[in-house]
Amino acid sequence: MSISLLREGEINVFLKILINGFLLGGIFAVLSVGFSLSFGVARMLNMAHTAFYMLGAFLLFFSSSVRGVPLLPSALMAILITGFLGVLCYRFLFDRVKEQQTAIMIISVALALIFQEVLLLGFGGDYHRVPAFIPGFVKIIGTRVLYQQFFAIGAAITTLICLWLLLSKTDTGLAIRAVAQDRETANLAGIDVSRLCMITMGISITLSGIAGVVIAPIYMVRLLMWVHPLTIVLAAVVLGGMGSIKGSIVAAFILGFAETAVVFLIQGGSFLKGAVSLAVMVLVLLIKPEGLFGIVFEEERL
Repeated sequence: MSISLLREGEINVFLKILINGFLLGGIFAVLSVGFSLSFGVARMLNMAHTAFYMLGAFLLFFSSSVRGVPLLPSALMAILITGFLGVLCYRFLFDRVKEQQTAIMIISVALALIFQEVLLLGFGGDYHRVPAFIPGFVKIIGTRVLYQQFFAIGAAITTLICLWLLLSKTDTGLAIRAVAQDRETANLAGIDVSRLCMITMGISITLSGIAGVVIAPIYMVRLLMWVHPLTIVLAAVVLGGMGSIKGSIVAAFILGFAETAVVFLIQGGSFLKGAVSLAVMVLVLLIKPEGLFGIVFEEERL
């Protein structure tokens, strides 16, 4: 009897790691791909990337829970507003100092802190709950899995597929890839690089908004919810290879499963998950310094 209970407990833990690993990996992948896009095309390290993720979650909470707007229109509005704000920030802030990486990093950190303080003034420091898009749960071998978790995993995978189709099957996507591979040649070929960087920034921040909206009903909406994902995004982008979208996705799932395994298998693992993700990144980089799918840019060949 005890052996049977032990096996059932092991199966439950395995299922929890599997579901939550795919969930975190999918969300981290959407965030990491957006960050990788902005770096690969605009050569911009946007440290406010996950602050837009937080902003999308708060916009969903405000629209659905405070103003009473139905959940799906609220989600669409939150994603669109987040993406639009990303374009405005690029146009009036980042574009003016696009040749100065240090200035971009400082401005983006300041922007993230401004978002945080504005949200603190508007909503306080409390934790806020957002209703699930698909309420309820199902039991799988005794393990309760929320329908919202399945929805979030499906939304993340669908978003990544749509992004792949955009980059590989459309003229805009081909232009984005051309600029990422060789900015000077793309400019000589008649591609408006500045306009394309703004479009890419809009796509990047929209991805952050999607991640925030999808994850909000599962985890509480709160201030500082952008800090830990920023660490993971940076780790995933470096681990996968700077500028590699495929690498960012693979690395995000590796870190998502690593964090989930630590939380469920080690006592007090929730306090160690960030350190474990960074340790995984360091170990891989010691073996392969360019990352799993590192890209060598033109300026690095000189």
